[in-house]
Amino acid sequence: MAVYGKIGFRVRTDVPRADPELVAQFRSHATSNIADAMGRFHFMDPGIRARSGLPLCGVAVTVDARPADNLMIHKALEVATPGDIIVVSTNGNTTSAIFGELMCRTAVGASLGGIVVDGAIRDIDGITALAFPAYSRAVCAGGCDKDGPGEVNSPISCGNTVVMPGDIIVGDDDGVVVVPREEAADVLPLVIELVERERVRIAEINGGVLFKDEINETLRKKGVLTR
Repeated sequence: MAVYGKIGFRVRTDVPRADPELVAQFRSHATSNIADAMGRFHFMDPGIRARSGLPLCGVAVTVDARPADNLMIHKALEVATPGDIIVVSTNGNTTSAIFGELMCRTAVGASLGGIVVDGAIRDIDGITALAFPAYSRAVCAGGCDKDGPGEVNSPISCGNTVVMPGDIIVGDDDGVVVVPREEAADVLPLVIELVERERVRIAEINGGVLFKDEINETLRKKGVLTR
């Protein structure tokens, strides 16, 4: 892996990646099911919301940005490969948008898969018109600097969850989940099993079995019901 610069102001390239076919298989699954399959962990907090109304799925290129600065986001757009998701920590800033329509046009031109910002973005109408998946904690008209420092492809926290370069990012109207790259092949069958259980339960409900015996069984074990 090539590394340029030094700690606090550096760029890493050649992110380790899951097999593209494995990544693609997560695209058809809901974030809620993926989170449940991971023990109800590895999801971003509800402050991270879809802004252009589009789902996303791809490999994370991470950015650790100085508050109110987007120099390294610009570099990440160049480092990323088609389909990648730019995932940004602004270290708490929510009043200085680090991504807008002009940068979005670059991202679309580079065929990127979307962006997730723990911070602010702007130009939502323009981003939506470009059909680019964008998620953020805030929307704000304020701009930012391009001075640095910051890091591209270092571990970050986004939406109060850890994101490593190369992790699989999936987003929809329910939020954003992070599938650790090294465990993705183990997570996928768990998601498929969960979906099948839900399919069976939906069939039961449609067949008139509205209430599950296990609920009352749990209540009996807890002393709420006696029979």
